Amino acid sequence: MKLIDGKAVAAQIKKEIADEVAHIKATGGKTPHLAAILVGHDGGSETYVANKVKSCEEVGFHSTLIRYEDDVTEEELLASVERLNNDADIDGFIVQLPLPKHISEAKVTEAIDYRKDVDGFHP
Repeated sequence: MKLIDGKAVAAQIKKEIADEVAHIKATGGKTPHLAAILVGHDGGSETYVANKVKSCEEVGFHSTLIRYEDDVTEEELLASVERLNNDADIDGFIVQLPLPKHISEAKVTEAIDYRKDVDGFHP
């Protein structure tokens, strides 16, 4: 059995992505742009999303964090998903789960355009 150094593998993958992004930019291409929607103040979710934002910066992506309080309505959240679906500048996005009980995670997940679904949750 071979032991894998996860940190070294992750660093190599990030370097490869950063190199590819630099090449895209150097040849006149669009800088990749990832967005995240975060509802509420769950500590684990905040840490996870903060790490995504940091990773984006490290590889040369643009990133956008859209925050809502726990009392956001399902309609408001779905409208935000629809805006991101239709925003040509956004290449992909996540809606960080879990969501508050009054919001249907299935409905929100299904509303994400499969071409922009970074988590791959769209059925």
